[in-house]
Amino acid sequence: MEEWTKVLLVGVNLNNDPDFERNLSELEALAEACQMKVVGVERQNLSQVNTGVYVGTGKVEEIKALAHMLEAEMVIFDNSLSPMQLRNLNEIIERPVLDRTNLILQIFSSRARTREAQIQVETARLQYELPRLTGMGLVLSRQGGGSSGGLANKGAGEKKLELDKRKIRHRISELKKELKEIELHRETQRKRRISQGIPQVALVGYTNAGKSTLMNAFLDTYGGEEEKKVGAQDMLFATLDTTVRRICLPDKKEFLLSDTVGFIDKLPHHLVQAFHSTLEEVKYADLLLEVVDYSNPHFKDHMAVTRETLKELGADDIPCIHVLNKCDGILEDIPRGGDHAIYMAAGKGIGIDLLMEMIRQEIFRDYVNCTMLIPYTEGALISYFNENASVDQVEYTAEGTKISMNCLWKDLQKYKEYVIF
Repeated sequence: MEEWTKVLLVGVNLNNDPDFERNLSELEALAEACQMKVVGVERQNLSQVNTGVYVGTGKVEEIKALAHMLEAEMVIFDNSLSPMQLRNLNEIIERPVLDRTNLILQIFSSRARTREAQIQVETARLQYELPRLTGMGLVLSRQGGGSSGGLANKGAGEKKLELDKRKIRHRISELKKELKEIELHRETQRKRRISQGIPQVALVGYTNAGKSTLMNAFLDTYGGEEEKKVGAQDMLFATLDTTVRRICLPDKKEFLLSDTVGFIDKLPHHLVQAFHSTLEEVKYADLLLEVVDYSNPHFKDHMAVTRETLKELGADDIPCIHVLNKCDGILEDIPRGGDHAIYMAAGKGIGIDLLMEMIRQEIFRDYVNCTMLIPYTEGALISYFNENASVDQVEYTAEGTKISMNCLWKDLQKYKEYVIF
């Protein structure tokens, strides 16, 4: 087993932030998700940050001493640090210093599996690193004399710094070009799915709420193939890659279920930008399932973050069912549902059927009951309805095949000449 890195966490409570302790606990979970062992937590209350080192100057020396005493190999701040603050803290503490953004980027880098996710994460990482490229003080030489343009008047260190920045900008440009091609392919797939008229349902919610577990539970219950299951672990950001699965019901109705990257409070701006094309999938859904970890004491805060993120994506007006998950051991009378909410436990398979019934009521509104009398010369149409409708009864008469079924409204309109009641 790989040895975990020992880390010291630092949190600054600005102006008595009511979410301070929650965010600090979340930082610890993020560190653990990155195979880091938290050996200590240092806190400081401030009314404003120190522009040079973020915390108070005396506190920096305390952090340095504590990191040494606890043998911490790294120090992680639960705040976004400026390039100057990061450089100064690294020099004073004499250990690698990360901020929350950098930590999340590291987790994303280790979890990206598909080429699309890898490109998105690398783009975000490079955009984060670009303004943080520095000469590291002693390593790079000062600017040389001369007045010519370009890099001619720069010292060796500055030349290297400029070249590094150019390389990063060029790499970002290449990645964005490749991502654009993937987005075009995704758009083509999306248009094809929409043209098929199959309803689309998207799983959304805070990270580690149980979205992937719920998708696997649906696949288990409704005959999904084992290899179609997605990875589901009890950790933050276990799933990064958006996956789409077709859920086929016993009455031949079907819908597409997509699993998206989880949301988190203070999600780095670079990551929101990088994953925008992936997250946009939710905008095209007919129904959202907002999965909530009901066992988490901060679940209401998580729901607020989810709603805010959906608003940013322009998806806050899509019909939504609130799936209050992990209720086993907390509530006795589960599953229960109503008013666009359900209390259940996907990991135990509790509430899957009830949730499916709620989904049906939302996405299959366009289905109607009817009876058609179809001439024997239109045998292909009978085959079509056997595959695309829920057939209740078939009767062979002298005039043709009488078929009673529950079919799409658009099919009823398309073949209304055969409708008898």
